[in-house]
Amino acid sequence: MRTLFSLTLLTLLMATASSTSAASPDTQCYEMRIYYAAPGKLDDLNARFRNHTLKIFEKHGMKNIGYWMPIDNPESKLVYVLAYPSKAARDQAWKEFGSDPEWKAVAKSTEANGRLVAKVETKFMNATDYSPAIVPEKSSESRVFELRTYTATPGKLSNLNARFRDHTVELFKKHGMKNIAYWNLIPGEKGADDTLIYFLAHASKAAGDASFKSFRDDPKWKAARKESEDKAGGSLTIPDGVKSEYMVPTDYSPWK
Repeated sequence: MRTLFSLTLLTLLMATASSTSAASPDTQCYEMRIYYAAPGKLDDLNARFRNHTLKIFEKHGMKNIGYWMPIDNPESKLVYVLAYPSKAARDQAWKEFGSDPEWKAVAKSTEANGRLVAKVETKFMNATDYSPAIVPEKSSESRVFELRTYTATPGKLSNLNARFRDHTVELFKKHGMKNIAYWNLIPGEKGADDTLIYFLAHASKAAGDASFKSFRDDPKWKAARKESEDKAGGSLTIPDGVKSEYMVPTDYSPWK
């Protein structure tokens, strides 16, 4: 009897520990990197990532989250997200990556006819407390991703996050949008006091547009927006402070 009680207690403790672990906050450092390919080099850049770079990233402890290109891509952009245990771990990983003989050989061979990247932009981010777990997944059906960037009115980022936490995320789900990930910039980054970045997934661009129309027409959204803006004393985003870009995952992206 005592043995049975002990086993039952152990099972309960393990279940509690597992539940606590599952609810632990995501403290990883995420990096969004935006590459602008040199003229005529986007295919070569994708080939280098597909055949070499992702594996070398993993070798140095970088977690590949997802790789996307805009549906309309006149600037030849490649957008991707990596994850690290911390910003310090990120800096060390990139230092090791840059000095890796394997990477140096790949870079030399792939750039024999010129550099593949004309410009790089980076953003360092932390997951918000209301973000879904950021774990790459592959859908059995093709879909598009929407990258949305909000610039909050000065001093109102916490209000904006509260509205997403308490209302917007669930309303998105109600209207057929899949919440993928939500981030704020890490402290010290330019724009850290006013930036929210997130990804949604839709069956298609047309489906995304239709979902947002029904979302904006929803009385619950209208009420939530009014309540949050009344509380904050005005709009939570600056004029023209909402940017949207529809993208498709690359064939080698962990997240599709």
